[in-house]
Amino acid sequence: MPHYLAGRPNYAPALLRIVSEQLQLVESDRLLDLGCGPGWLAVAFAPLVGAVVAIDPEPAMLEAARAVAAAANARIELVEGSSYDLGPDLGTFDVVTIGRAFHWMDRADTLRRLDTLINPGGALVLFNDVRPEVPENSWYKLYSELVDSYMNSDNSIPLQHLRHEAVLLESPFDQLIRIGVIERRTVPIARLVDRALSMSTSSPEQLGSLSDRLAQEMLTQMSQFAINGDVVEVIESQALIARRSPVPA
Repeated sequence: MPHYLAGRPNYAPALLRIVSEQLQLVESDRLLDLGCGPGWLAVAFAPLVGAVVAIDPEPAMLEAARAVAAAANARIELVEGSSYDLGPDLGTFDVVTIGRAFHWMDRADTLRRLDTLINPGGALVLFNDVRPEVPENSWYKLYSELVDSYMNSDNSIPLQHLRHEAVLLESPFDQLIRIGVIERRTVPIARLVDRALSMSTSSPEQLGSLSDRLAQEMLTQMSQFAINGDVVEVIESQALIARRSPVPA
């Protein structure tokens, strides 16, 4: 968990602001953060809505979310569970957010369940981040190849033949808008080590003693791109807003 909190990039605050404006969030809204992880999205949106429920199957993630919420003085309800636990006992919601977790789910089943929980006029928002192919990101190819070389394929992300957009277009939530915010960030290479060790396929739990070797090799390889121990990362934080088609008058 420390590697996840230290290494994973958070979403651009400007993106969250634009999404909240696009959704026209109000204090009476209820928001569900599904697969909440350490609660970054739940905590960010908590001041903008009336209630936030954050769900994750991992107790360690929920503990991290509890700490993040306490530090931000944010009120969120934490629930241990997965997409298979979505049901009427949770109530209904105006917005459901999913950050970097949709690929772990049975996406068609999740969307069917959410269709019963998201109020008319409500929205589902998928968050992600990508790295544009710009010169400042020249280090990223080597970073990815190095992480992949240590990857434990037994714990890899389930193979998804269809992009999220294709699955959404075949669901009730077929009206799609993508929003992106591009930032230049300075990242210590030690944080890139944390990022590598935060992955489910290359975590210390998966690699055992090999995790130390990955950490040292990562520091060595990334040093050639660093200035004073930092690399520049150009990152695009993305939100894919999915709504139902309007009901004909």
